[in-house]
Amino acid sequence: MNILSIQSHVAYGHVGNSAAVFPMQRLGHEVWPIHTVQFSNHTGYGAWRGEVLPASIIDECVEGIAERGVLATCDGVLSGYMGSAATGAAILRAVQRVKAANPHALYCCDPVIGGIGRGVFVREGIPELIASLALPAADIITPNHFELEFLSGSRVGNAGEVRAGLAKLHGRRPKVILVTSLHLEDTPAEAIDVAASEAGAIWRVRTPRLDVAPNGAGDCVAALFFVHWLTTRSVKAALERAVASVFGILARSVAAKSRELMLIAAQDEFVTPTRRFEALPL
Repeated sequence: MNILSIQSHVAYGHVGNSAAVFPMQRLGHEVWPIHTVQFSNHTGYGAWRGEVLPASIIDECVEGIAERGVLATCDGVLSGYMGSAATGAAILRAVQRVKAANPHALYCCDPVIGGIGRGVFVREGIPELIASLALPAADIITPNHFELEFLSGSRVGNAGEVRAGLAKLHGRRPKVILVTSLHLEDTPAEAIDVAASEAGAIWRVRTPRLDVAPNGAGDCVAALFFVHWLTTRSVKAALERAVASVFGILARSVAAKSRELMLIAAQDEFVTPTRRFEALPL
C-alpha cells in the first residue's frame, strides 16, 4: 500500500506523522508524509519551538508527487490535526487530487476537535470545516467519544445512543467509523472501549484502562486501523489488530514511565502484539 499522510510533525517524540508513519511502515506499507507543522516537540510540554508550515506546502508536495507520475498508485490519504481552515482546505484538495488519479483510493479523516474534560481545543472554524466538508469527503473517520457526540449532535452514553450517533455520521458519507476512548454506562471504571462500525455492524473491544496515556495514541491507532482495514476489508479484524498493537505500545510506555510513546523500543507490538482482544457485537 502507498499512503499519503498529511499531519503535524515533531522532531522529538511521537505525535502526528511522528506517531503514524513508522507504524504503517513497520507493517510493510510505503508512506508519503507531508508535514503541516514542524515543531521540536508536542505542545503538551507547554513549551516548544518550530513553526506552522504554510498550507501551500501541501499543494506543492502533492503536485511534486504527481510530477513523478505516481499519484495514481496512492491507495489512501490519512489526515489528522488540521491546525487551520487553510490547512484543512488544502488537505481536501489533496484528497480530490488523489481520487482523481485513482478512483479506488480512500480517505481516512481523524476529525481532531476536542476531548471529554477538555472540550473543543482546535482553532475557530476547524470544527465547522470538519463537519461540513471533511466528513462528506471521508470514507473512514476515527473520532473519539467527544467528537462522536459533537459531530452527531447527540449524547452518547449507552449502546443505543452509540448506534444512533453512528447512524447519523454514516448518513453523511463515511462508510467505516472507528470510535476511540469510548466510555459508556456499562463500561467498567477500570476499562475503556473502542468501537468500529460498517454496514450496520458495530463491534466493540474493551481493554484495561491505563493510568496515563502519552500523547499520540490517537494518531497511532487511526493509522493502524486505516491500513489494517485497507488490507483486510474487515472492520472486526482491523479493530482487533489496531487496538492490540496500541495497547501494547501504551502498556510498555506507561511501565517505563515514558512521557512519549515507545514506538521504536516496542515496535514488535505492531507485528506480533503481546495481548489480543476480541471484538464483540455492540
